[in-house]
Amino acid sequence: MSDTKSNAMWGGRFAAGPDAIMEAINASIGFDRRLARQDIDGSRAHAAMLAQQGILSSKDAEAIREGLLTVLSEIETGQFAFSAALEDIHMNVEARLKELIGEPAGRLHTGRSRNDQVATDFKLWVRDQLDAADAGLLALLRALLAQAEAGADWVMPGFTHLQTAQPVTWGHHMMAYVEMFARDRGRMQDARARMNECPLGAAALAGTSFPLDRDATAQTLGFDRPAANSLDAVSDRDFALEFLAAASICAMHLSRMAEELVIWSSAQFRFVTLSDRFSTGSSIMPQKKNPDAAELIRAKIGRIVGANVALLTVMKGLPLAYSKDMQEDKEQVFDAADTLMLALAAMEGMVRDMTANRASLEDAAASGFSTATDLADWLVRELNLPFRDAHHVTGTLVAMAEAKGCDLPDLSLAEMQSVHGAIRADVFEVLGVHNSVASRTSYGGTAPSQVRAQVARWKERLG
Repeated sequence: MSDTKSNAMWGGRFAAGPDAIMEAINASIGFDRRLARQDIDGSRAHAAMLAQQGILSSKDAEAIREGLLTVLSEIETGQFAFSAALEDIHMNVEARLKELIGEPAGRLHTGRSRNDQVATDFKLWVRDQLDAADAGLLALLRALLAQAEAGADWVMPGFTHLQTAQPVTWGHHMMAYVEMFARDRGRMQDARARMNECPLGAAALAGTSFPLDRDATAQTLGFDRPAANSLDAVSDRDFALEFLAAASICAMHLSRMAEELVIWSSAQFRFVTLSDRFSTGSSIMPQKKNPDAAELIRAKIGRIVGANVALLTVMKGLPLAYSKDMQEDKEQVFDAADTLMLALAAMEGMVRDMTANRASLEDAAASGFSTATDLADWLVRELNLPFRDAHHVTGTLVAMAEAKGCDLPDLSLAEMQSVHGAIRADVFEVLGVHNSVASRTSYGGTAPSQVRAQVARWKERLG
């Protein structure tokens, strides 16, 4: 397209076309072409409403509808010639529509502005990403539930500071991530509900004198209602920021789980075996099986949080209403959405395919004095010791076992009684890791009975 054609669409205000630098900095078609379907959906809804209100003739509305469908087909089949001279997706679509149907194309923009048009397009696109994230999280939750159910009574070490703390079950550990990712899903759903108001018809910033039916366009496009303030409708991008905030928290959870998978799949831990589909080999060391997918997921949060900070920075000092700064609202959101969806899909695949090594988990659970807290609890419960005294007795017994190079269950009763004479033989019943986890029956605890109850609750909830 020539600069002359671009200027004609703007009217006579600009006598000469922008030079190459201005064109390059001003154009957004290189990235906002991703909004093509949303732009055409919005235009079709707007044209239908204009005809319904008698603002546009039925004949023109039909020509616009057919023309827009042709434009969409050309874009989806790769036949559409995008032009940087026409700046953005909106002007590219409108120019092609005019080539196809002539004068009626000029009537499409009645009662709207590019300001409410782009806000509507972007909201529709972000809404689609929230739906996609919801679906991706649902698949991941189901994969985690399958792992939890299979290993509801498999013991493993629970850690604090990455040091052995107390025995837990594999199912309990998997269910911790179910809770985290379920909250992420809730944030996506909350964001979708809050942003589902339609900007279309807000026009440039003040509304319009044309008798629009904004409820009709909102309903056609699947919004709950039209946005109630025209200034706010075109000015804010908090819907995109809220998506990025939810995506950032979700990416943090993905990164934490990815880190555990990296550690657990190492030769030193051997807690899990990742499938070959999500691992790679070494170019020089034939024994290596690298958890590359997990490592990449661990790193993806940088791009997503970076996008959140970038858009916050763009928006933080803008007066109402629209400023050209807001053209910088899309690229980072597009990248963050792509990154999140890929990370969710990869994590779901890894969780579904991975094998927990039950024997290694149990061996590790029994090491590192993991039942020391159970011993202290027994001293309080059975001997009526104050907890601080029980803590001291237990610490002394741990030091004794450490000096002998054994674990707590390997100490003799006589050795235990040398620290506190009232200790009885039934103390050994609480020192086994299976007895330990089975005793943690408080709501939300690690006992297999609790894990199975939580799995059942979540399976019913997810359907």
